[in-house]
Amino acid sequence: MQSAELNGILLMDKPQGFTSHDVVAKLRGILHTRKIGHGGTLDPLATGVLPVFVGGATKAADFAAAQDKEYVAGFTLGYNTDTQDATGETLQTSGKRAAREAVERALAQFRGPQRQVPPMYSAVKVNGQKLYDLARKGKEVERPARDIIVHEATLLDFDEAAQQGTLRLAVSKGTYVRTIVNDLGEALGTLAVMHSLTRTRSGAYALDQCRSFDEVERAMQDGTMPQLLLPTDSLFLKHPAVQLTGEGAERIARGAVVFPRQAHGLPEQAGTLCRVYHEGRFLMLGQVRTLNKGGLGLFVYKNFH
Repeated sequence: MQSAELNGILLMDKPQGFTSHDVVAKLRGILHTRKIGHGGTLDPLATGVLPVFVGGATKAADFAAAQDKEYVAGFTLGYNTDTQDATGETLQTSGKRAAREAVERALAQFRGPQRQVPPMYSAVKVNGQKLYDLARKGKEVERPARDIIVHEATLLDFDEAAQQGTLRLAVSKGTYVRTIVNDLGEALGTLAVMHSLTRTRSGAYALDQCRSFDEVERAMQDGTMPQLLLPTDSLFLKHPAVQLTGEGAERIARGAVVFPRQAHGLPEQAGTLCRVYHEGRFLMLGQVRTLNKGGLGLFVYKNFH
């Protein structure tokens, strides 16, 4: 089987201790292709859903990074670290203990739209420099707060004797779960670190769909690797599907606007993103826009071929 045949999305269950880049590097060797990337960084401590994009699907990776995510996070009260998780150096300890009811009340204030200051140990860039590079040099700089949304924040369990608990969080892109844990500790009048993290969902992709390195290696050996790859359009199932006529497909191939008569199922709302097909083949993500002379047309938003 030639690597050129591989095109699609591979859902990996990222093992602990690997960076997202490590996963891509290992898969590059297994799949014998350099055209590969991931859609949403996970810290080495974390496990769970890591969408990996192979072949032409790599053009869709940024869309995966921008989608909502769900996590299950373990936390410990009573101390904090420079990384806000259990892998870092302890900065402070606190003897104050919290009851489950207090954790429930404090957690409620983290639901909904808010602004979050990213941690120093993160890949966020300030003035062209990655924060973690500065942090490793012992430097701390002011970081602009970013708009995030916490759609769900649920306390799954809390052991008052051990001062440890587990959260389920559904969040928007760019949210740092370890920062929510850190800030939860402060809201309780104590300190907190994240000691475990599993991404259970990335967009529409769930943990039970994910594969291990062993499964991927076996699939490469027995020639079934293409069956493990999800089609690129699986990333965009929330968007309506539009079927082009032959004339519409010819126009879109040269970047021209497609008119409603050439696009069956075209939404009537300007700004709508659509999955665009011709004869059952996914071509691109299109966008409905208002034409200068009035009416609507379908334009190329992102081409995946």
